Amino acid sequence: MKNLQINDLDRHFRPLHEELSAATQRVLGSGWYILGPEVIEFEKEFRVCSGTKDVVSVANGTDALEIGLRSLGVGFGSRVVTAANAGAYSSIAILAAGAVPIYADVDPERLTLCPGQMERALAGGGVQAVVVTHLYGRIADMPELQRIAERYGVPILEDCAQAHGASLHGKPAGSWGHVSAFSFYPTKNLGALGDGGAVATSRPEVARAARELRQYGWSNKYHVGRSGGRNSRLDELQAAYLRVMLPKLEQWNARRREIANLYWRELQGTGLVLERLSGENDVVHLLVCRSSRRDQIRSHLVAKQIGCEFHYPVADHFQLGLMIDDRPRLPVTEGWCAETFTLPCFPEMTNAEVCLVASAVREAFYTLAQPQAA
Repeated sequence: MKNLQINDLDRHFRPLHEELSAATQRVLGSGWYILGPEVIEFEKEFRVCSGTKDVVSVANGTDALEIGLRSLGVGFGSRVVTAANAGAYSSIAILAAGAVPIYADVDPERLTLCPGQMERALAGGGVQAVVVTHLYGRIADMPELQRIAERYGVPILEDCAQAHGASLHGKPAGSWGHVSAFSFYPTKNLGALGDGGAVATSRPEVARAARELRQYGWSNKYHVGRSGGRNSRLDELQAAYLRVMLPKLEQWNARRREIANLYWRELQGTGLVLERLSGENDVVHLLVCRSSRRDQIRSHLVAKQIGCEFHYPVADHFQLGLMIDDRPRLPVTEGWCAETFTLPCFPEMTNAEVCLVASAVREAFYTLAQPQAA
């Protein structure tokens, strides 16, 4: 069998070659390459997905996080509450803005920021913002998180890099907080053919700040009216490609849900911690499981040419490069980081491939249960 990857981008994009080629020719024929009609139209079209009144496209998802924070007034010395189990992306953006990450533990089922733990962090005082990451395609408990944040007068930035099209109570991911950040990295549920990102908001003052910050802090051309700006613009080609793919997002997410439900049925009784979908709001960016034998399971799958990754093995407060001096105790976060692993899941994956992966996982558990020879 050919190697089965976590994400197979060739299978994902190949059926779109004709449409993507037409988009390329459209851009080449327009004479616009930066901040032109494709960007303008994509920003308009993506408002529906984000459920917001305004979208400001930027160069990548990490810039979207930092610019989103800066648009809320976060800067040097600000304290920002976030989770530590999402690959350090929010931490890197917080530090890039000159702020200090304050870590709170996650809910053991959703794996997103725990409302009670967030409240404990806010009660300590001095917090300027909260970053809530909708992890693995499941939206966080936004009604409760929002209620608590409002009581303390602290704005929320939603990290929606893994939640394009997710919703809760009919309200899209990205429309709950003061501002949200999206990534269009190729492996995302809505991915470009390169880097890209967006800041989404329904607050005019936040949108205005983000739009200035993405282009040097210009209030007018060549007039820097806002500090913290940079060159962070989604180019016309990537915007054109995203316009091709955006109408297909709902169908792709539906297929991801089908795959997740099939995995759930096939892996019952193995002892894996594999949460069942909570409804049509989940978009299954990653198919994540938990087991104390994850290293052995991964070795077994890799030997069979089946992709298996760890998302994410090192919690932010243990990342050496972040130089976190005061490391909090986050038992739920640390437990999941030590035992989580990811199985292949992408819209073009067949049911037969899902069953093959599930069979290999069951085989791994059977092998591990056998007595070892002396």
